[in-house]
Amino acid sequence: MIEELIKKNRSTRRFVQSETISIETLKWLVGLARLSPSGANLQPLKYLLSNEKQKNDRIFPCLYWAGYLKDWDGPDENERPAAYIIILDDTQISKDPGCDHGIAAQSIMLGAAEKRLSGCMIGSINREKLQEELNIPARYHISLVLALGTAKEKIILEEIGTDGSIKYYRDENNVHHVPKRSLDEIIVSF
Repeated sequence: MIEELIKKNRSTRRFVQSETISIETLKWLVGLARLSPSGANLQPLKYLLSNEKQKNDRIFPCLYWAGYLKDWDGPDENERPAAYIIILDDTQISKDPGCDHGIAAQSIMLGAAEKRLSGCMIGSINREKLQEELNIPARYHISLVLALGTAKEKIILEEIGTDGSIKYYRDENNVHHVPKRSLDEIIVSF
């Protein structure tokens, strides 16, 4: 079961924008993050939720979507996420939250996959602009933005080809391919 959720949990970048996500679902997803491990149990993360078009429209231009797809500026107007969860580090609790944001984000994304939703963890953010757009107080550092919605694209996991490239790509049918290293390649012994 967990392996299937992980396989479904792909970085989706095109969504069925008209399919909404309720605030209750977003809160449930954050609840999963709340229950996740936290370094020294400090729990320094806070979450800003958005499922309203007006707020989503202010978040979207602050995000950079796919570094390897050089000729693509991100989802078209009708392919944008239905919701966002912005993960914030509360610097009054901890100056260095370690990997808490990664653990929380993965918990949220696995929960989303369980609900048949898709998403993308975005770390390439114009943080200054987003902070200003949403009036986020200076004590909070924007760690990640999770874009969520119903997938509008097909994503295929595949073994890395003979060229050795790990770069994801889209084929002529707009199918998104994600090369993965083999298990033998990533397990080492010394």
